[in-house]
Amino acid sequence: MEERVFTDRGELVLRRRDGHFELISNGVFLMDTRSGRSERVMVRAALGAIGPRPRLLIGGLGVGFSLAEAVRTDATEIIVVEIEPAVVAWHRGVLRPFSEGALDDPRVRVVTADLAVWFTGTSDRFDAICLDLDNGPGWTVFDHDTRLYRRSGLAMLREHLRPGGALAVWSAAAEPGFVATLTRLVGPVRTVRIPVERGRPDVVYVASCAGDVSGA
Repeated sequence: MEERVFTDRGELVLRRRDGHFELISNGVFLMDTRSGRSERVMVRAALGAIGPRPRLLIGGLGVGFSLAEAVRTDATEIIVVEIEPAVVAWHRGVLRPFSEGALDDPRVRVVTADLAVWFTGTSDRFDAICLDLDNGPGWTVFDHDTRLYRRSGLAMLREHLRPGGALAVWSAAAEPGFVATLTRLVGPVRTVRIPVERGRPDVVYVASCAGDVSGA
């Protein structure tokens, strides 16, 4: 089984292989449904750094593991920003088992938009932001995504965190330089490494900001 769509950003493919689904963008492998452990860890680590009943934003729907984990928590509102309408549609069909029907949860709202652009048009603030748009700060799917991992992008993300909030960033590899920037722009960083069957561990960075971010 293979579904292929063409978007403003190029070709997006959902492919079934050996009983699992893979998402591929312009020939670049993004993710698959084989595990999802690190995506779940990202959500748990972010929410573990803040208080109860949070307002949560997830950047990137992907194959749905992050959202499935989020709806298991006591989050009062979960906003998912996903740039590709096709990905959202697949979660109402063949990918529904992996997001566990989470799109039907009344706490969930899906916004189909570029995350950076959407942030520039809203004053919303969140207790936690989970960023899983790319393969990490050093390996972005689209060139324009790099802005989110640079100083200006991280400063913008921090502005959308409530006091005491947390920003979690998923990465397919360690990025020491990024940690230094994240610490300066957001706050102290906890690094969580998640072993994988082959290759280097996945990494989740959780930055906690103390005090009122409006004065940063």
